[in-house]
Amino acid sequence: MALKGNLRDFNLTQLLNLINLARKTGALTLTSPQGEAKLFFKEGRLVYASRNNDEGSLLTMLLDANKITDEQARAIQGRAQVNSDKAIGLLLVNAGHLTQKDILQSVRKHLLEVAYPLFTWDDGLFRFEPNLLPGPHKITAPVELENLILEGSRRLHEWEMLLEEIPDLEASLHFAKRPETSLRKVSLSATEWRVISFIDPRNSIRQIARKIGLSDFEIRRIVFGLISAGLVEMARPTGRPQELALPESRVGASRDKAKLAPPPIKRGIILKIIDRIRGL
Repeated sequence: MALKGNLRDFNLTQLLNLINLARKTGALTLTSPQGEAKLFFKEGRLVYASRNNDEGSLLTMLLDANKITDEQARAIQGRAQVNSDKAIGLLLVNAGHLTQKDILQSVRKHLLEVAYPLFTWDDGLFRFEPNLLPGPHKITAPVELENLILEGSRRLHEWEMLLEEIPDLEASLHFAKRPETSLRKVSLSATEWRVISFIDPRNSIRQIARKIGLSDFEIRRIVFGLISAGLVEMARPTGRPQELALPESRVGASRDKAKLAPPPIKRGIILKIIDRIRGL
């Protein structure tokens, strides 16, 4: 029997702790205004994740991780007999393009990128279905839940801070005075250079993120770093008021600290959920 509940009563950290302690196998589906995500567990460890019904192909994961080239991906796609992630992985290993470790690292990176933003979901529904695993054609990469919870909680606090510092992704960026001098003195990652290459008053921060393929969390973190380094400045969108009104639905968006406090947890509901998870 599936276990259902509301994230307002039982958040992701608490659910992961229970799955970890009970060493459960199954799928946890989260549905919220931000979308839908599904996390798969085997004996208390996260092994796969997908979001908005996009399971993600291995080739896409490897391209995103810069493990293969576009030419190699096209060559693989052109082979009609290769129709599963495991077959693709085996082909790449046998061809000497990658090692098994390279593939597992890319899959693990993908599932963590799906999982970490879910810690900010404080409204929505969850459903745990025991003994449900991803399809046999998928490559899984186990992740210990203790590490996932620690990093997810840290990112949640960082996310709240970034939302306060950069509340509106429709704002644009422009270079600070004489940025060439400063740019020579700092070491930027390839992604940060790509963000800088798209800086233009006509481009919003959101447009830059979509162009490069960054999540809202990632673009806020990069922009905050560039602003802190004095390389760029943020301009409010034309026609917007001097003080932006922040939507209350955004986690940490309000400067009213009371609104950042978690909602009171109903002990009776928690105890019932604990008993049901342990009994699945």
